[in-house]
Amino acid sequence: MTAPDHPVTEPLRIAVVGHTNAGKTSLLRTLTRNVDFGEVSDRPGTTRHAEAIDLRLAGATAVRFIDTPGLEDSVALLEYLNTLQADTRPARVRAFLQGPEAREVFEQEAKVLRALLEQADAAMYVVDTREPVLPKHRAELEILTWCARPVMPVLNFVRAPGSRHAEWQRALLEANLHAQVQFDAVAPFVGAERTLYGDLATLLPARRAQLGEIVDALALEAADRQQAAARVVAEALVDVAAMRRSIDADEFADPLRQKAFVRAFQDDVRRHARRAVDDLLAVYAFRPGDAELETIPELAGRWEDDLFNPEALVEAGKKLGLGAVIGAGLGAVADVALAGLSLGAATTLGATLGGAISGGWRPLWRKLENRLNGVQELTAEDAVLALLAEHLAGLARALEQRGHAAMGRLRYTGEGQGVEGDVRLEDVIGALAPARGHPDWERGEPGLGAKWLGREAGGEDRRELVQALARQLRPLLTIETSPE
Repeated sequence: MTAPDHPVTEPLRIAVVGHTNAGKTSLLRTLTRNVDFGEVSDRPGTTRHAEAIDLRLAGATAVRFIDTPGLEDSVALLEYLNTLQADTRPARVRAFLQGPEAREVFEQEAKVLRALLEQADAAMYVVDTREPVLPKHRAELEILTWCARPVMPVLNFVRAPGSRHAEWQRALLEANLHAQVQFDAVAPFVGAERTLYGDLATLLPARRAQLGEIVDALALEAADRQQAAARVVAEALVDVAAMRRSIDADEFADPLRQKAFVRAFQDDVRRHARRAVDDLLAVYAFRPGDAELETIPELAGRWEDDLFNPEALVEAGKKLGLGAVIGAGLGAVADVALAGLSLGAATTLGATLGGAISGGWRPLWRKLENRLNGVQELTAEDAVLALLAEHLAGLARALEQRGHAAMGRLRYTGEGQGVEGDVRLEDVIGALAPARGHPDWERGEPGLGAKWLGREAGGEDRRELVQALARQLRPLLTIETSPE
């Protein structure tokens, strides 16, 4: 019996099947970008009931997946099916589903076969390639083919130590399953998602046009995510470039007040960085706290502390052509390190005039008055901006390659994540020059959470800078690798 006909406007229906703990729920979390679907666990038999989840594209359901329980005793079930009297193999499966064994000893297997026969246009058979090919797996494959539905094997964990994917590929070919796809649900290959749907067209020729539309929609969504991520990075860089904090020179002469002043500035930079991290997690549909970032593992503390690590700042300064003195400055009054920060009397004349353009002459007079009164002003050096740009761009690339089934936090180390291609770091930092003269371009007050998100800063000029900078940053977020 052939699969039921459906208008092309109806969503594609896919049953996700396989042995216990092969990664079925994990695959669905990644394909639907839903970190909360089902339960992912190392315990066997975590999924006990068939459960549907939709992939929505452009506001409509494109694919309806059915997550099924694991096949637990396929060898015994195959032996039982061979005892049934029926003209065809699909008829034997239906006879089994109508009998008492489907409600008793083979209850879990019956849920799988019923979902495939009655609810699905095709099946994805998920394989944990770390497992050896055993008789139970061969029995599963034979039973699934008895259901007369196209079956697409999905090879999971192919990059894990000890993967036996070559052995599995041979076994699948022996079972006449020639259309296969490699897809790591925890760390998927870039482009593998679109390859998966493209290969399904060979099994479902009547749905070829619909599957092509899904591939196109996924590519458009990926481009939109990259654009949104580039904007998040641009917003954070503008915020930090625009930062200015002032303190009276007499107060700054007090070592305790000086240290507190510097520490408060650094904390505000870190809050801008942390907000960008949370926004990037949201762009890629992860939860806050799903990423743990430490670019230098030896550092004690949070990832953002690396923005003021002298060694990291020296390296960033070298990339900008600023030499090895970056990040080693000392305060002019007390012996306190100002790694990554610049201390001056009030502000430069250019920055003062820049602020006057947007704020009128009264702010200009106030800044000139501050300068005459010996007010000290703190800003972030270009090396800090360079580190922030590299770290956030690297995080975006790491998130693009992270599956939504991963149970541990992402530990982003930054190794090999430097600026590449046609993007020059000094050009990115140079584009931030207008923000240096506009302290009003720093959004709201860091650390206010939702209140901060609602604050508008800088007006049209700031928005134009963010848009231009985001376009400049996008190549840093691009990943060219693909499955072998």
